[in-house]
Amino acid sequence: MGQRTPLFDLHIALGAKLVDFGGWDMPLHYGSQVEEHHQVRRDCGIFDVSHMHVLDISGNQAKPWLQYLLANDVGRLQQTGRALYSAMLDTRGGIVDDMIVYLTDEGYRLVVNASTGAKDLTWMNAHVADFDVQVTHRAELAMLAIQGPHARQKIAELVTQPRAELIHTLRPFEGQQEGEWFIARTGYTGEDGLEIILPSDQACSFFNDMVGAGISPIGLGARDTLRLEAGMNLFGQEIDEQVSPLVSNMGWTIAWAPPERDFIGRAALEAERAQGLASKLVGLVLEERGVLRAHQVVRIAEVGEGEITSGSFSPTLSKSIALARVPMATADRAEVEIRGKWYPVRVVQPTFVRHGKALI
Repeated sequence: MGQRTPLFDLHIALGAKLVDFGGWDMPLHYGSQVEEHHQVRRDCGIFDVSHMHVLDISGNQAKPWLQYLLANDVGRLQQTGRALYSAMLDTRGGIVDDMIVYLTDEGYRLVVNASTGAKDLTWMNAHVADFDVQVTHRAELAMLAIQGPHARQKIAELVTQPRAELIHTLRPFEGQQEGEWFIARTGYTGEDGLEIILPSDQACSFFNDMVGAGISPIGLGARDTLRLEAGMNLFGQEIDEQVSPLVSNMGWTIAWAPPERDFIGRAALEAERAQGLASKLVGLVLEERGVLRAHQVVRIAEVGEGEITSGSFSPTLSKSIALARVPMATADRAEVEIRGKWYPVRVVQPTFVRHGKALI
């Protein structure tokens, strides 16, 4: 038996098929993964993401510590509530984890991955000795994601007036406290929507309110195909300690200026950049029948080989798509080995769908 979120019994009551995900018993789907995917793209749906870890950072040196710990620069956050996406690196430039960081009145709030939470805390505590910083794991909080083009409108109709007003005024990549709730306009689907952090003892009631209002619960299966269509990395597949942000479409998250900011992994990234990158992360589209899967070999004529990191059937595009790490010289055509046969694929920018529209 794995760890369970506060909504576990509710998932059972709603008929969810449960699977192990990073040591957590989580809903894969509630009947049809494909229908849940379409529900988010066309309307909206609710995800239980309470397995994510919420960490609050406080203390007089919270800012300089995070500027040392993260590749992106929290000094860019000039207003309370603004957020940025960043990687936390090891000294070799490998990705320990990726996360969202919010500036709060008390310091900073970090939302990190479910499967890496314990490792992240160990890494952070190992690098906090010289700083006046407190790291607080907010295990008493739950987290719900409501995603889709109608998400904000529908949630605003269910909550208190102050929360509704906040939902209507939030900018993308911003999160604000309202009473006991922290409401952010962020997500992992390529759609507009909200992520709400709230006390665990309020999560089931609010989840029930949403389901009662006709908002469908969505499992991790659709969450994965949605994020794949949006070209978003998954820790353990596209990113881990063996790869750097430079070869993971995350170069934009590295704050090189000011040059005197010596964050963990900077020297390794500078050396990698100076030497020249050997690989890149691209999108693949299979035009024929078949399904692209992680670890399938990608062959590029007269260039070399790569490997698929994530692959699946795209419900929005009705085609099989994938993310793959391939040699830098890869152009617009390649082949993928599926059950001993080679199939031609198009190489594209690794964002297939955004806000419900095909980009390939």
